[in-house]
Amino acid sequence: MIPPQEASARRREIEDKLKQEEETLSFIRDSLEKSDQLTKNMVSILSSFESRLMKLENSIIPVHKQTENLQRLQENVEKTLSCLDHVISYYHVATDTEKIIREGPTGRLEEYLGSMAKIQKAVEYFQDNSPDSPELNKVKLLFERGKESLESEFRSLMTRHSKIVSPVLILDLISGDDELEVQEDVALEHLPESVLQDVIRISRWLVEYGRNQDFMNVYYQIRSSQLDRSIKGLKEHFRKSSSSSGVPYSPAIPNKRKDTPTKKPVKRPGTIRKAQNLLKQYSQHGLDGKKGGSNLIPLEGRDDMLDVETDAYIHCVSAFVKLAQSEYQLLTDIIPEHHQKKTFDSLIQDALDGLMIEGENIVSAARKAIIRHDFSTVLTVFPILRHLKQTKPEFDQVLQGTAASTKNKLPSLITSMETIGAKALEDFADNIKNDPDKEYNMPKDGTVHELTSNAILFLQQLLDFQETAGAMLASQETSSSATSYSSEFSKRLLSTYICKVLGNLQLNLLSKSKVYEDPALSAIFLHNNYNYILKSLEKSELIQLVAVTQKTAECSYREHIQQQIQTYQRSWLKVTDYIAEKNLPVFQPGVKLRDKERQMIKERFKGFNDGLEELCKIQKAWAIPDTEQRDKIRQAQKNIVKEAYRAFLHRYSSVPFTKNPEKYIKYRVEQVGDMIDRLFDTSA
Repeated sequence: MIPPQEASARRREIEDKLKQEEETLSFIRDSLEKSDQLTKNMVSILSSFESRLMKLENSIIPVHKQTENLQRLQENVEKTLSCLDHVISYYHVATDTEKIIREGPTGRLEEYLGSMAKIQKAVEYFQDNSPDSPELNKVKLLFERGKESLESEFRSLMTRHSKIVSPVLILDLISGDDELEVQEDVALEHLPESVLQDVIRISRWLVEYGRNQDFMNVYYQIRSSQLDRSIKGLKEHFRKSSSSSGVPYSPAIPNKRKDTPTKKPVKRPGTIRKAQNLLKQYSQHGLDGKKGGSNLIPLEGRDDMLDVETDAYIHCVSAFVKLAQSEYQLLTDIIPEHHQKKTFDSLIQDALDGLMIEGENIVSAARKAIIRHDFSTVLTVFPILRHLKQTKPEFDQVLQGTAASTKNKLPSLITSMETIGAKALEDFADNIKNDPDKEYNMPKDGTVHELTSNAILFLQQLLDFQETAGAMLASQETSSSATSYSSEFSKRLLSTYICKVLGNLQLNLLSKSKVYEDPALSAIFLHNNYNYILKSLEKSELIQLVAVTQKTAECSYREHIQQQIQTYQRSWLKVTDYIAEKNLPVFQPGVKLRDKERQMIKERFKGFNDGLEELCKIQKAWAIPDTEQRDKIRQAQKNIVKEAYRAFLHRYSSVPFTKNPEKYIKYRVEQVGDMIDRLFDTSA
């Protein structure tokens, strides 16, 4: 049981806590009342504020909507006014631009194109919005007039500023490829830069807005004419320069070599004079071929115009390549890309056709020359064909994208030249074989026949054109190996051909030699011709080409030459037989000669004297042009005759076979030698 004191204390504690709780509760009630009051006041304020906002909104929103409508109306008015101004401007375009269009674009292309742009827009506007209006017809007519003026300006600029390229500049352009030294490229300015820019702008406008391609025809016609005239001018330059100075020159490039001008001959790709010059060199060494019968027209003394025409054509071909390359570069700036190849094809046709026609004329002339056996004219085909084949890669590159008919023109010409060249070679060989034997045409002194000199001269030409001539022969081969012939194959064909010509020549010479009644003169004739052939082969290096298929040719000719010398020497037997020991009478020293023996000795002396005089008189008029061979033959014969005569004199000069020894002993040994030294010398 809890003590009373402790229970009393406990009760007081509980009462105190209860009192505190009541006070707290009273405070909370008061706070809630105040909070309620504040809430009511706030609700009242917010309600009042909401009421005012609603009133404000009701009054502002109509004003805002009205303002917005006004702003929209204002914008519409401004747009309408702007559209009206824009539309009205189209109605004034014709008036504003008519003067500019009428005066043309010359000197003010920028302003003119600006006016054309305005007219173009006006045309588009009226077509879309008022297709039946008179204004549309008016601006259309103005646009067409303006377009025609631009086309006329294009033609005028191209005509006035397109100039032919001067021959000297073309020659510099061509020779630039052959220079070993690095030099500044020769640039061609077909049009001044300012003019070029105007032409480009007009062409682009005509394509984009003018819907016109006629200007491309105008372009290629004008440029085609300039290209053709430039090449013809070069050809004429060659003719004039050659007639005045003999060789056309390419002057120095002005901007680089003006202070120190030099004239340098244009590189000549191939001439037909080289072999003739070689022949002149041989003449100095006694290898002249004198006039003798031949139905081959001589190669010597040909008109230099043959070379001029050849060189002119060769350089015109090179000029075409360079000028065509330059024309294409110019064309790419002016003509739209998808029209460039076609326009270029049309542009080069006249110049290209001119070259091809001239080439075919050369082939035709060669064909006629073959018929009349004028093979020197045919030689013009060789340097031309070689140059065409060398230039063909550049040709092919320039003609990329052109029509097949255009690309095939050069290959067709090359084939024609190869065919006629091969025909000429074969006909030449046949003519060498079949050249007629005509007594009145044979050289009376037994010198080199004209047939021989012509044949060697023709073969010497082939040294400069070995690959070309070999290819000609190979092109006519029908074997499968010939379809892809190598240079070695061509070289062997050419060697075989040369050996064939030499063989035919040798057979013909043997036949001609029979015309001479005197076997000694026949031998001298063959000796001269064989010696001329051998020396010519050696000096012109033809012997190396012959040796490709005939390694013993040189030895064979030397044997033939020696055989003819021996044949000639036999002509002196009728002289030396009189004094040969085997034919002399035998007698005892100190024993008086019988009349028969004395008469025999007299006959020996007389026969020797008469024979010596006769042979010296006859053979003095014969010719051995080669000094070395002439001296060699004289010396050999002199030694033989002098030795025999010396022995004869030694035996009989002291024998009393006659009362008048001076009648029979007419010559001393030295005199006989002097007489033989005057053989083959008409001036002695």
